[in-house]
Amino acid sequence: MSDTTAEAADELRTVSVDGGRRVSYATYGDPDGTPVVFLHGTPGSRRLGALFDAAAGRRGVCLVAPDRPGFGASSPWPDRALDDTAAFLAPVLDDAGVDAAPVVGFSGGGPHALAMAAAEPTRVDAISLVASAVPPSVESDPPWSRRLVAALADRTPRLLGVTLRFQAAIAARSSPAFVASQYTADEREVPGDVAETVKRDFLEGFDAGASGAVTEFDLLSTPWVDLLDDVDCPVFLRHGDADATVPVDGARRLHERLGRSRLTVLEDADHLATLRRSRAAVLDAYTGVSETPAP
Repeated sequence: MSDTTAEAADELRTVSVDGGRRVSYATYGDPDGTPVVFLHGTPGSRRLGALFDAAAGRRGVCLVAPDRPGFGASSPWPDRALDDTAAFLAPVLDDAGVDAAPVVGFSGGGPHALAMAAAEPTRVDAISLVASAVPPSVESDPPWSRRLVAALADRTPRLLGVTLRFQAAIAARSSPAFVASQYTADEREVPGDVAETVKRDFLEGFDAGASGAVTEFDLLSTPWVDLLDDVDCPVFLRHGDADATVPVDGARRLHERLGRSRLTVLEDADHLATLRRSRAAVLDAYTGVSETPAP
């Protein structure tokens, strides 16, 4: 059976938000199924939701996958903060006819899942953080590459934008396996259809330029641990012990900082492998299979 469907349906839908901006999203899986929201990484786009398409369809789940501002087909919002997440995500839920749903956040999407739950607690039933970014205050030794990107985003955002656009140009001319190698220790273990989806996701993330990535690299590197005080729903954390992008020690500290949470550490899983190996478990948690974390 195919690991994913690179050509999964991606019917773009767009909603308007305050300030004349637009936010776009797509759905995967069963269009009439139980809603689950999926937030892509940084950089990224709604297209990463295609990795869940087959699994969501089999479980009767409708995966709602938005492009955050500045990514894909969504308008840039250069000065936004995590506190602004509900301002662009709530209209997507309204347009999709979703009153409340679980929210899955991968990598840079994780903090946005937490921010949505903090701002709109009645609209978020539970959260799954998959290889999620963590607050700077709980991460003792982030990789040098992330420290460099955060410094550039803060001090020379234009230079970072140029660098990211150059990287995207190289990716457009490279094989899917090469693009996937940014997220995994051994791209040879990534099935071709997954690598193709990862490449589409990466390139779509820069479709509107580098503004989205520059903005998020900056906002994720600023203090945001205080918003965790307002997260009251169950939180499932899934993190690989071989994740070089976000080392697992940060996930352990985030788990300790949260209230109602459960941490599952995946053995020998890097950043992308954690996402691939978590899809079934994440969806099963919202279709009555997994237990709810204790308060």
